[in-house]
Order: sequence, then structure tokens, then C-alpha cells
Amino acid sequence: MKQISILGCGWLGLPLAKSLIEKGYSIKGSTTSVQKIPILKQAGIDAFEIEVSEAGISGKMLSFLEDSEILIIDIPTKLRGNSGDNFVKKIENLIPFIEKSTVEKVVFISSTSVYADDNLVVTEATKENPETESGKQLLETEKLLLKNTNIKTVVIRFGGLIGDDRHPIHFLSGRKNIENPEAPINLIHQVDCIGIIEKIIELEC
Repeated sequence: MKQISILGCGWLGLPLAKSLIEKGYSIKGSTTSVQKIPILKQAGIDAFEIEVSEAGISGKMLSFLEDSEILIIDIPTKLRGNSGDNFVKKIENLIPFIEKSTVEKVVFISSTSVYADDNLVVTEATKENPETESGKQLLETEKLLLKNTNIKTVVIRFGGLIGDDRHPIHFLSGRKNIENPEAPINLIHQVDCIGIIEKIIELEC
């Protein structure tokens, strides 16, 4: 049974963990909330309370990574508004733990915010041109992981995540004077995100 560690069992990470368990994987999962530990355990996840910050790592990170060949990083940048967070530094603090562990492959969940907001068709050949602080730091983080020769990293860039409990209408309801209301948007369902990650694990990992 292959073991996978999922750093960040949130809106996407938790259902991903449940789906992987159904497929026969052994899953270690992290959360920053002690109240969420029982929820993870009830789902069959080996749960850890871990926080990755600019100051360092709190929690049993080495135990969390122990015996896992694959690490999925799915933690938010928390860079909305005027946040002064340094997401790149957080991942810099994480990398030494990965290098000391059994992890050989990393799946990093990034975002389409690494591209310019110009409403053009984007492919893997499209040049990155982030306009937001979040996008800029995500791109720098991608490069940080990809250039590390000690691990194999696969980057997935999602945009417009939706699901049964997350629908665009809830974000738009009651809003007025929306800038460029006719602009196209990207939407991808949670189930499809999980399917893509699982297929990458199957093919690349």
C-alpha cells in the first residue's frame, strides 16, 4: 500500500484524501486546527496538527513525512488584500524537511494567477506573467521546488474551483458595479480537480 502525505486537508485536500483512501492508499494529512483532527481521523486519515510559517515549522513534520514517497502541498498563500505574508519563505522552511524524509515526489497545487489576467487562451507554453502578489509568490515557489534536484515536482495550476458547497452565485449575489461583467471565467469542479491529481499520481508518481 503506497503512502501519501497531504499537507493541507482543507476544501480540496480532505476530499482528495478520502478518495485516495478509497483507492487503497494510506494517507497522512495535516491541519492547522486541533478541532479538525477528529474529522480527519474519522475519515481514516493519520492526522497531524502542523503549521508552516515564515518563522518555521510547528508540529511533527518529520513524522508526518515518514515512509511517504509522495507529498501533496495544498496550503493557501493567505495573500489576499494587503497581507504581508511571505509564502515563498514558508516553502523554503519546508524543503529541508522534505529532503531529510523518504519523499521523492512532490505535487504542488498552484494557481492560474501565475498568468496575466488578459482573457486569452492559456497553454503550458504560455509565458507566466503574474499581476497579483499571490501569483508572483506562487510562481517563485514553483521555481523553488522545480529547481530542487533532490525531489521530482509536478505543478498543477487550478483556477475557479467550484463544488457542491462552493458556487459562483454566492460570490456574486448582491454585488453591484462589477468590473467587466461580460469577461469569461475559469471554472473547475472539485471532483475534476481530484481526478486530475489522482491521474498525475498514477502516471507521474
